Amino acid sequence: MNFADMSVGDIKKTIAALSDADWIEAAAVLKNDHRKGVQSIGKSLERRLNDFNLEKNRIMEMKETEERYRRQGLNLIAGVDEVGRGPLAGPVVSCGIILTSDCDILHINDSKKISAEKRKALFEELKKNAVSVAVGVVSPETIDDVNILNATKKSMYLALEQLDPSPQAVLIDAVRLEDLDIIQESVIKGDEKCYSIAAASIVAKVVRDKIMEDYHEEYPQYNFLSNKGYGTKEHLEAIKRYGLSPIHRRSFCKNFI
Repeated sequence: MNFADMSVGDIKKTIAALSDADWIEAAAVLKNDHRKGVQSIGKSLERRLNDFNLEKNRIMEMKETEERYRRQGLNLIAGVDEVGRGPLAGPVVSCGIILTSDCDILHINDSKKISAEKRKALFEELKKNAVSVAVGVVSPETIDDVNILNATKKSMYLALEQLDPSPQAVLIDAVRLEDLDIIQESVIKGDEKCYSIAAASIVAKVVRDKIMEDYHEEYPQYNFLSNKGYGTKEHLEAIKRYGLSPIHRRSFCKNFI
């Protein structure tokens, strides 16, 4: 690569268009340029390369559980996770997702550790890379009727039933589904440790957030747009002032009314 005749501005444009495979060579050349500004670009690119490699290694570690099953000849592996166990209002939502074996989307993690904007971008990437993806939504009324744990399991069953093709193995975040007749593994802190479970957590979070944003249009006094149904101070004050809406979980709100 020859950057000698390029201005700093042109170098930045060129770097922005490079694939990650070309970063190593570019960083080495730029660091040896006689111009301080260009050397700075080279050092910055080197840091980006280091961060990129660390992230790739983290993703490889997260995929190890899936790879263990693939080595046994099982290729359709579903990750399952839920969002919405704790809120005072709204549904519990679970996602089941089967990713392609070569899916290597970076920055997949527990949805709570990712910004809303980043989650939405990853959500779109995951849909493109999924063999199949489905969500199960269970209402506040059902949560009140059967309790949150059973409602969570119901949402997981609903998601899994919709997957096509059906998974050969299921990885679930810290829950065991008693009536599931295929291989399953419950992974503690799976949304942090397991690639497909983390992917499921992102999809479930984006879907549930959209549901609560739509409910905000119906019940703006509770500010579901911001709190997503969780028990913030503002939300609790709204309950005391306006009472419960049709989407509040009565069994969760006994102490606030």
